[in-house]
Amino acid sequence: MIGAIAGDIIGSVYEHAPLKSKDFPLFGRGCRFTDDTVLTIAVAAAILTGRPYRETLREFGQRYPAAGYGGSFYRWLQAENPQPYNSWGNGAAMRVSPVGFACATAAEVLAEAARSAACTHNHPEGIKGAQAAALAVFLARTGNSREEIRAEIATRFGYDLSRTVAAIRPGYSFDISCQGTVPEALIAFLDSTSYEDAIRNAVSLGGDSDTLACISGGIAETFYGGVPAAIAGPAIQYLTPDLRRVYEQFYRQYDMIK
Repeated sequence: MIGAIAGDIIGSVYEHAPLKSKDFPLFGRGCRFTDDTVLTIAVAAAILTGRPYRETLREFGQRYPAAGYGGSFYRWLQAENPQPYNSWGNGAAMRVSPVGFACATAAEVLAEAARSAACTHNHPEGIKGAQAAALAVFLARTGNSREEIRAEIATRFGYDLSRTVAAIRPGYSFDISCQGTVPEALIAFLDSTSYEDAIRNAVSLGGDSDTLACISGGIAETFYGGVPAAIAGPAIQYLTPDLRRVYEQFYRQYDMIK
């Protein structure tokens, strides 16, 4: 999960100032955690406590109202009786990495990812994006090779993962859809040589950089056996005490790598 969090924080400064280069400071001026981190930790909290995703997402979202939510999600947070709003946005995929860490089988991952998405992003593409991102984390965690992950996700979800970061980068632009974010985040990981390289790939696409790096970072953490201390340490320092408390409890509960 710290892989997703660090990706969000590193990418945050480039979300509205995209770049097409892998040469940038990892923790630049203005970096912060965004809604990606808040809601990733909310999903982890829901898993830890057994509370419904809807309640837990609203609790954390209302606690951090200025984290940078999309308009539809923000209205959902404020509604008296919030209902799913048929979103195909990448918000369902950005927050789902804890599901890939916590579930014991691929079938459980797919079912739990769908549940975590459906309280807001109940459009088929929103659910599909969450399932693909969570399953990639699970496949990386359970020892699958890069090519096995590529083949399983491409076959199951129909994403074109045959492209490369270099081929995508020139024509890619800001995209908040699952279908325009999840495959690219997966490719940023698949084309990488390390956790840091996955994050640099994701940000260098020049799109929704914090979300791309959040999704890619969650997968890369599991595949590469953790996040380097030089990245994880500074990222943790950005978290508030209550967010850090959930993060630490989740790692203890699921005996995760750090």
